[in-house]
Amino acid sequence: MAKPADVSTKKLISLAPDNWVKWVTQIPDIVVGEILNSEFQWISRESDVLIRVESKQYGEFLVLNELQLRPSSEMPRRMRAYAALTEEKYKLPTYPVLINILKIGDEEIPNRFASNIAGLQARQDYRVINLWEVDVKIVFEQPLPSLLPFVPILQGGENESTNSAIR
Repeated sequence: MAKPADVSTKKLISLAPDNWVKWVTQIPDIVVGEILNSEFQWISRESDVLIRVESKQYGEFLVLNELQLRPSSEMPRRMRAYAALTEEKYKLPTYPVLINILKIGDEEIPNRFASNIAGLQARQDYRVINLWEVDVKIVFEQPLPSLLPFVPILQGGENESTNSAIR
């Protein structure tokens, strides 16, 4: 069963899904096919938003959007698992994206999982977007209505003139 935050994230991204996937992937010719059901039956976890997309350069693939309120040391392992489960279920390559909403501390946030046991290696890269590092202007220039609720925490979003422009 979807958590309320998951449903809200899906609604936000569905406001302008093409603009969203262009922003999170930085692939200009990407086009959304559909927002998929990302529930994995064999584990009790539902990914935030899974989107089937297509690009002339990369063909058909999935964009896995994982939104976290705060960075967590558990995310590299989870991103590896989510990407693998997504690829297994849908038989398509996956572009995983971790979006952190609130900053805690100054530690560096990893953008990959890596393990090595007896010479066997596992690795999963993923894109990290920290909303506090995102310039508020992008919300209005692209436009990205999905980010409107986050304007106060975006870089430059604390500016009163920016917040009054939203109203």
